[in-house]
Amino acid sequence: MSSFFSKWSWKMAWRDARSNKKRLFVYISAIIIGVAAQVAITSFRDSLNNTINNQSKELLGADLEIETEQAPPDTLTAYFDTLGGEQATITEFPSMVLFPKTGNTRLSNIRALKGNFPFYGKLETIPAEAANNFQSDSTALVDQSLMTQFDIEVGDSIKVGQMTFAISGAITKVPGEAAAAAMIGPRVFIPASVLDSTNLIQSGSRIEYKQYFKFTDNRSMSPIETRIDSMEDGLGIDIDYETVEERREEIGEAVGNLGKFLNLVGFIALLLGGIGVASSIHVYINQKISTASVLRCFGASSNQTMSIFLIQAVVLGFIGALTGTILGISIQYFLPGLVSDFLPVNVELTVSWLSIGLGLFTGTGVALVFALLPLLALRKASPLYALRTMTDSITSLLSNKTKVTIYVAVALTVMGYATLLTESWKVGGLFTAGMIVAFGLLLLVAKALMKLVRRFFPSHWQYVWRQGLANLYRPHNQTATLMLSLGLGMLLVSTLYFSQDMLMEELEFASRDDAPNLIFFDIQPDQNEGINQILRDNEAPILQNVPMVTMRLDSLRGRSTQAIDQDTANNVHDWALQREYRSTYRDSLTDSETLLKGEWIGTNPDTGRVPVSAAQEIARDLNLEVGDSLAFDVQGVPISAYVASVREVDFQRVQPNFFMLFPTGVLEPAPQIYVTVTRAPSEEVSATIQQAVVQEYPNVSAIDVSRILETINQFIDKISFAIQFMALFSIITGLIVLASSVATSRFQRIKESVLLRTLGASKKQIIKILSVEYLFLGILSALTGLILSVGATWLLGYFYFDITFTPNIWVIVIGTLVVTGLTILIGMFNSRSVYKKTPLEVLRSETI
Repeated sequence: MSSFFSKWSWKMAWRDARSNKKRLFVYISAIIIGVAAQVAITSFRDSLNNTINNQSKELLGADLEIETEQAPPDTLTAYFDTLGGEQATITEFPSMVLFPKTGNTRLSNIRALKGNFPFYGKLETIPAEAANNFQSDSTALVDQSLMTQFDIEVGDSIKVGQMTFAISGAITKVPGEAAAAAMIGPRVFIPASVLDSTNLIQSGSRIEYKQYFKFTDNRSMSPIETRIDSMEDGLGIDIDYETVEERREEIGEAVGNLGKFLNLVGFIALLLGGIGVASSIHVYINQKISTASVLRCFGASSNQTMSIFLIQAVVLGFIGALTGTILGISIQYFLPGLVSDFLPVNVELTVSWLSIGLGLFTGTGVALVFALLPLLALRKASPLYALRTMTDSITSLLSNKTKVTIYVAVALTVMGYATLLTESWKVGGLFTAGMIVAFGLLLLVAKALMKLVRRFFPSHWQYVWRQGLANLYRPHNQTATLMLSLGLGMLLVSTLYFSQDMLMEELEFASRDDAPNLIFFDIQPDQNEGINQILRDNEAPILQNVPMVTMRLDSLRGRSTQAIDQDTANNVHDWALQREYRSTYRDSLTDSETLLKGEWIGTNPDTGRVPVSAAQEIARDLNLEVGDSLAFDVQGVPISAYVASVREVDFQRVQPNFFMLFPTGVLEPAPQIYVTVTRAPSEEVSATIQQAVVQEYPNVSAIDVSRILETINQFIDKISFAIQFMALFSIITGLIVLASSVATSRFQRIKESVLLRTLGASKKQIIKILSVEYLFLGILSALTGLILSVGATWLLGYFYFDITFTPNIWVIVIGTLVVTGLTILIGMFNSRSVYKKTPLEVLRSETI
């Protein structure tokens, strides 16, 4: 008996566990759920990373991709020829397509392909041979989602520009692209040999020219990258390139961030499990203090007494971790279905031994660390407690210094594991700090709600209501713990719902009577009047009809953009220097613009420099002030300008808004296209207008705002569902903590019930008292999370989205009802024995 973990300690631990197996099983269930979430996510993340590494070439489809926004000049084309290898080209641009069978139109992503791209991976179609034959057959491949949406089948036709193609196949998978990409721009592949016949390549059209290479000699990409950079400077055009390694790193980083986020969500469930462990063992040890004191009277040391319950905590923690690990391995097979639409690869699921090891280690470790406080307090238990009744919590036996040390150890454990998951001590530290703040706020709100209810609860209410409320404050209650765990789950889930509602309400501009819902762009000057006439014929108002001129920034404050870009000390954003500006000209501001600085000049005074107005956002990123000089390259023609004013622009308006606004009398002779904004009174009229425009002017594209809104809604729904699924682990863990609390404090509740029954309370009254207690627990837990989620969403809207948040009352009502109902259901189910035991049964037995 001299050793800390002697045979005697193990035997006593086993005997005590056998008599309390039901209570201890509920104790480990919180660990099971937390570990299951953690193992499932970690294993899935490892499988995803392995898949990306194994399929790295399929992500790009080639060894090298080179992209330009204009047709490659002869010098660049000649360099392509010197590189050798197998080559393919894709000319990619947005355009309207028309399905003659149904008359439906849709803005799509057109890709004119020449060559055998993809060189790695496979363009998957139904039927499979369509991907290989469509170039020789001069047919088209269309995204399966688009065909399903408009009830189109293989063999039907699609009109792209002035060409009508037979649809030979439905696209199901494009290497390196997620399925969700088709929601925003459905893909249509056509042969490059017939691209000119579509007559879609017009002046001002937004086109990407992509060249793909496959090399068989495993050559290094560095010399090619260096050569491309030098040619970019010499030719004066933007040339982007991407290698297999760059694409793998890019996607790996995005996937890694997703994995880290989901890992932290799962870790929150594990932390809640730890809180459940701490709460359960706290109640359990409080009930065992008399047993420990009796053992001390028979000569057992404090260490030996503590070792009994320490063995239970560690062994049960390991059993919970092992069970959770097995469950987590099974759950990971459901995760691909949640996020597959956002992944560019088909995940090859494997068993991750690292995740299994982490699950076992962390589950056992969390059980041990969170049980330290009551276990160490047990060492201080005097043999006198075999005769005395301890009224205070057992942790009151510990000094404040010991308590602080344990709390610091718990925080460092959390930070260490968060750092391990995120591979960054800064992120791990911020996460730990955030969790401490979140738990602190939850506890503060929970305590405040309890005080308010206790203070303002009507004293004249019936006895069962007063007694049920008093149960929340009885000695050794776990009200704060339950409100903390359930409240955090509500905080996570309701914040997601509130944020989604806030964003969707802001996007529902199409439902307003005066909001535009149809935008036409890429209108050539000789087509402008014809488009306007179609709108007038269909009684659709022309809300805006503005010219748009393409240009680039050539110099800023007398320095060339190239020199500024190469200056590492500059405080100018690269994207603002290098982007292509699409500007307009007019003599007045619109109602979406507000002058902030300087003077608005609507007509060019012809003084040598043109006065322009810069939007506040671009002025900030270019570090512009009123009076700063600018030089633009307007399609080969230099224009000197200066910042005459800075204006605030409401870019959320459904209309063309511009970073740079020119006065009249300057850009009129420049090559330009038009954008027209209208509002169709109904979906039928909108479809009629789009069909007429596509038939008459196939190069003109249209944005149907209501359809875009529907697409965004579907996209957000998919993302939020995946995140909410993970957040539900927190609520499940909270409910398990509730069940654990009821189970571990059952003996005390039975004694209270017996006392009430002895004093004359009926079984029906006992049930009502318990129901009232769980009713208050559910309501207060839900309100704790909801109050903080309203605050969190308001902060997100104000500081991040710049949106005024108004909470959805139905979310609050339904969330409160659901959590309250679950709390009552689980609480009453686990409390059956409390109101079923008779006083005589309790008096005959010391243990229940």
